[in-house]
Amino acid sequence: MDHQQPPNRPILIQPPRRCRLQPAVADDAGGQGQQDRQGRRGHVLPAVPLQLIMLALLLFLSGCSIKDQARTVYIREGVDLTYINKVAVLPFTNNTKDEFSAQRIRDITSTQILAMGIFDVVNRGVVDNALRELAIDEDTPLDRQLTKKLGQRLGVQGLILGTVNDVGEARRGSFNYTQVSLTLELIDTDSALVLWRDSDHLSGYSLTDRLFGLDPLDRFQVTLELLQKILATIPR
Repeated sequence: MDHQQPPNRPILIQPPRRCRLQPAVADDAGGQGQQDRQGRRGHVLPAVPLQLIMLALLLFLSGCSIKDQARTVYIREGVDLTYINKVAVLPFTNNTKDEFSAQRIRDITSTQILAMGIFDVVNRGVVDNALRELAIDEDTPLDRQLTKKLGQRLGVQGLILGTVNDVGEARRGSFNYTQVSLTLELIDTDSALVLWRDSDHLSGYSLTDRLFGLDPLDRFQVTLELLQKILATIPR
């Protein structure tokens, strides 16, 4: 009896299974993967740009370097200064070694009074001629009689007097800067009373300029800023 051979069947060989690795969690726009990992270790502060750190340090140091300076502004009570329309700026008293500083600052003061729209100002040459005619010099005390004559002669209601207390150079380490100190006052020509008076000081020193190697304000710039600061206290 013949044995019938079973038909040949193909042998299927299964390929070995490969281990599939889980892809790493990619950091998306919100950094969710990194946040999940860091969440186990605690909260992590975001990175702060170096520029912000430098700016914060600069502001802190600037604030620490500012010192309160004594400053006195006098305004006579009960007086409305709106009646003063025109003033004469008299020669300034000079308490510095720079013999021309008083003349320069007097001219800048006249310009700033006009530029700021505070009063009309009589020309310096007209004022000096009137002072010579009335025999008024820097040593002449301005009493009520003289101020009234000067007011009538120039057609003004007020006189601006000034004192240059300090103009010079100072130094901090290798940094040189200018400092200026002034006193201004407004006198009524009819009564010779002081209506307004202000003394102030300003220097060209700046911590920002020093840190970044910038040039400090020059003498003219410091004087201009100081005058603007002082004249702004005149009530109008």
